[in-house]
Amino acid sequence: MKNISKLTLILLSLNIFIFSSCGDDFLEEEIRSDFTPETLNDELGYQAQLVGLYQMLSTFYTRSGQQGWLSVWQAGTDIVWPTAPQGVEVPYYKYNQLTTDDSAAYQSWELWYNMVENTNSIIASIEANTSEELSQEEKDAINAEARFFRAYAYNNLATLFGGVPLITEPVTEARFDYTRNSLEEINAQIETDLQYATANLADPTNAPQFEARVHKYVAHQLLAEFYLRSGQPDLAEDQADIIINSNAFQLVTERYGVKAGEEGDPFSDMFFKGNQRRSQGNTEAIWVLENENPADVRGGSSGSPQQRRIWGAGYHNVNGMIPADSLGGRGIARIRLNNWVIYDLYDEGDMRNSKHNIHKRFRYNNPDPNFSDIYGELVPYEGIDTLARIQPYSLKWGHFDPADVFGFGMWKDFMIMRLGETYLLKAEAQVAQNNPGGAATTINVLRTRANAPQVTAGDMSLDFILDERVRELLAEENRRMTLMRTKMLVERATRLNIQDEGIPLPQTMRIEGLQEFHELFPIPLREIQLNKEAELTQNPGYTGS
Repeated sequence: MKNISKLTLILLSLNIFIFSSCGDDFLEEEIRSDFTPETLNDELGYQAQLVGLYQMLSTFYTRSGQQGWLSVWQAGTDIVWPTAPQGVEVPYYKYNQLTTDDSAAYQSWELWYNMVENTNSIIASIEANTSEELSQEEKDAINAEARFFRAYAYNNLATLFGGVPLITEPVTEARFDYTRNSLEEINAQIETDLQYATANLADPTNAPQFEARVHKYVAHQLLAEFYLRSGQPDLAEDQADIIINSNAFQLVTERYGVKAGEEGDPFSDMFFKGNQRRSQGNTEAIWVLENENPADVRGGSSGSPQQRRIWGAGYHNVNGMIPADSLGGRGIARIRLNNWVIYDLYDEGDMRNSKHNIHKRFRYNNPDPNFSDIYGELVPYEGIDTLARIQPYSLKWGHFDPADVFGFGMWKDFMIMRLGETYLLKAEAQVAQNNPGGAATTINVLRTRANAPQVTAGDMSLDFILDERVRELLAEENRRMTLMRTKMLVERATRLNIQDEGIPLPQTMRIEGLQEFHELFPIPLREIQLNKEAELTQNPGYTGS
């Protein structure tokens, strides 16, 4: 597996050089292994390590070296077409090109195992800590936060790869003898860690200072998703109910925040910069990963987030149009909502499909005199423009900075968990327990907020829940991981992500070669090759290992 991450090594090195006197003894060299957690022993060190976990997680959302990274998790599913592929995402719709040496699979493995190693170091240290400077309650809280992130990492690994090597102790020397544990063993560890986290993490209603950190309800939400993946829907429903019945969160049903006085609706309010956090009025937010423009806040972001450029239309490439705040800033449309989403998914009047949430029509907005004859007129919706320039797109990632019209990065928070999804997880659990009436009641809570028609028990199925997840969580959820978790990737991508005869797709944009074994990623070939002292087996269907 991977060694401790660079961030961890930096933090450990900083602790090594903290000393309390001006004597010469600090010059005496003490050799420490890169693998050791021995220097992690005080409140400041633990907090630095815990904050490092958030930084590590943020790199999943903020990497820009491969601009197609975000498309990996959406293209080749049931909701979008790839219109301007960068490269890394290509094997995730041209599935016949997905090999054991795939870059995105390796990056995923590397990220989540780096997180496992860092959490193991914190957990081992805090559990061995006998210092009286920290109370047992403080130690338990540190342990719980680290255990949440270990569970989060292993839940992602299990969803993507199935059974993987289970490592619960810090790596103290290089190893080349890893074998895969069963999925049941991985699941047992996730459950243990999350149960500990729910019991020992803070209650945000009593500790508002934890707004930017995980708390007990974040762990309950992940536990609900985990129980669904592991086939325990009754326990999943229990976890969702803990959140819903806590009264700590409420669906946003009224206008609020920075644009409450402008045209809009309550659903769109949640996604404006300045509205996403609980302290900013978002009563629905369960877990928000804060992200700031590094030009304003030093270290505010771990990269240059590409969400707006991935999801937003390239309308600025149309003569007579320029980037604008009302249009969500400058996008380049690396993916486009497919026609099932645009034309067939939403009922008439559904707020989630309003012009404030999915932009559909454009007017020429360049005030330059050269365009005075068309200024304010509708832009014709025809030809290639409907694929990659003026196509409908979600405004959830809209962001505009007049000081940076080009807008390489997108400086908004990442709403990782919110109450809307809690209701969806509960409904999914009820369907799995053959309780369609209960599922309809749960779903109708969301549809009432959205001004969408009510549904009945006869409408309920896993397919309907997955449809409703698109309506509610479009551009928020990792769609690929949702479909892999439910084992519905192949069926839904094959059925719903099809060519529309009215807009013939270029051959390069069509899904090819999708098979059942693609419900899991390949185990990275380089990990198999480095593991010389034991067999790290490959997932079925993949060759070249």
